[in-house]
Amino acid sequence: MPQTILPRSDCDARYQWDLTDIFPDDAAWHQCYDNVKNSLDTLRGYQGHLSDDADTLLSYLQFGDALGHQLDALANYAQRKSDEDTRNAVYQEMTTQFTTLAVAVNHADAFATPELLAIADDMLDHFYQSCPALEHYRLQLDRIRRERAHTLSPECEALLASAGQMSQAPDDIFSLLNDADLVFPDALDSEGQPHPVTHGTFISLLQSSDRTLRKNAFESLYQVYHQFRNTSSAVLSAQMQQLQFFANARHYESALHAALSHTEVPVEIYHNLIDAVRQNLPSMHRYVDLRKKLLGVDELHFYDLYTPIVADQDMKIDYEAAKKMALEALAPLGKDYLAMLEEGFQNHWIDVYENQGKRSGAYCAGPYDSHPYVLLNYTETLNDVFTLVHEMGHAMHSYLSNKNQSITYAGYVIFVAEVASTCNESLLMQHLLSQTTGKRGRAYLINYFLEQFRGTLYRQTMFAEFELWCSEQIGQGQPLTADALCAKYSALNRDYYGEDIVLDPQIALEWARIPHFYYNFYVYQYATGYAAAIALSQRILKEGEPAVKDYLNFLSGGCSTDPVSLLRGAGVDMASPAPINDALSMFDRLVSELESLLAE
Repeated sequence: MPQTILPRSDCDARYQWDLTDIFPDDAAWHQCYDNVKNSLDTLRGYQGHLSDDADTLLSYLQFGDALGHQLDALANYAQRKSDEDTRNAVYQEMTTQFTTLAVAVNHADAFATPELLAIADDMLDHFYQSCPALEHYRLQLDRIRRERAHTLSPECEALLASAGQMSQAPDDIFSLLNDADLVFPDALDSEGQPHPVTHGTFISLLQSSDRTLRKNAFESLYQVYHQFRNTSSAVLSAQMQQLQFFANARHYESALHAALSHTEVPVEIYHNLIDAVRQNLPSMHRYVDLRKKLLGVDELHFYDLYTPIVADQDMKIDYEAAKKMALEALAPLGKDYLAMLEEGFQNHWIDVYENQGKRSGAYCAGPYDSHPYVLLNYTETLNDVFTLVHEMGHAMHSYLSNKNQSITYAGYVIFVAEVASTCNESLLMQHLLSQTTGKRGRAYLINYFLEQFRGTLYRQTMFAEFELWCSEQIGQGQPLTADALCAKYSALNRDYYGEDIVLDPQIALEWARIPHFYYNFYVYQYATGYAAAIALSQRILKEGEPAVKDYLNFLSGGCSTDPVSLLRGAGVDMASPAPINDALSMFDRLVSELESLLAE
């Protein structure tokens, strides 16, 4: 691994992705861009004619797929090149050009949905009979037409569309307030040294072994949020009001129904998640009590939740060793899966190390016609190994869906998006546990695993419950004042974390800094996806080949059916509380083992 952050031109090309699999060079990108731009008149030419005959409708849908291929490639090349060095003005300009083009395409295509909804059922049936090739698009058309009851007159649709920019205002205001305007005082450590408190440093400060620093960082952050609590409550209230407005306008039963309808997820799944996690809260309370004992504190505070119970084992894992570890851990998924993984490792799918100007973090993305690309910033920690298998889980999901589905049905919805990545993490963790016999090493891994459960399954469900309560308050005409929000959030923390933690008054304001409350009932999917992934990994390890076959079929499914049915085909029924209960039973067993390992 490089010891210093080098310019990209000086980095080893063996550890960089190869974007020539999308376009051979920038000139080819610009040629494709011009082709799409010049095709807008052809797209507009379909306006007013989608109900003329089956051949015209088929031609429009096929043209849309072809356009989608090109837009997909344009977006991925420009964005991936820009992320290589975010300072590069050439690729900044290309991403801007793409965005402008995408808006133009959407504008030119705006006629389509109203026209597709206006086609009478008997006419569409006749189209299917007279043109067998149109059957390929039946599911796509059904999904569009399923929203007919929630689609208004052209005049009302135009009015709602014109309100769209205003509906973004709460999120925009929150982002500006949270990311640009709020400044937090430095936090002093136990030796009186100052540490900057930012959104980026906050969690790392809470992970410190210096309790004075943790406490001061916690108080520094929340004293600022306290100063702006009324503004924050007004913005969150506005977010819930705009969601309720659109739900009412489109005749949905609630804002929750409106949000989940678009991903074909029954609202019962949302409620089942909350109910099942609440039934398993005693396990979380046990973990909190164990954390208090193992940290040796008289009082456990919320600023004590992130510091490791077991000291970091200082595992340094170079990238070659990480790939080997990944292949060993994912071996239960079979030879075909490992062969695809090797292809990704060997054929420049992954951009491994940091370079000057490179985008931070990690992600997986890629065009339909090529293969997935994974961005890493690998630093040889155990967490980096988990990130590698996580992102390669996304990559295998996309690769198999693209390979087995047309572009019409290759894209999968968020409800299942985190399943493959988290299943890989679970398999890696269970592999590491099977290879680790030393008490401290095993305890370290179990603590790491427990924190994943706490942060994903428990905490995100608490967020989901809070978001639902906020929405219901607005739906009932109740105000979302700062006092009401803090009281509810404080009560939820008491429920979820139990009596063995001090209910710090600052934690009541945590809602004010969570951007996901502006994502429209998004967070619950982290928890359901995690539970599904744990269930799938357990089935794969216990049942072997039959489970692997079902799992690979799931990864190959794209959006060829609804997400709940896709998971059910893999052996996990998210319409039942069983996957949640099973995952949390594992959590409870891990708490018991950690307690046993660290007992004096």
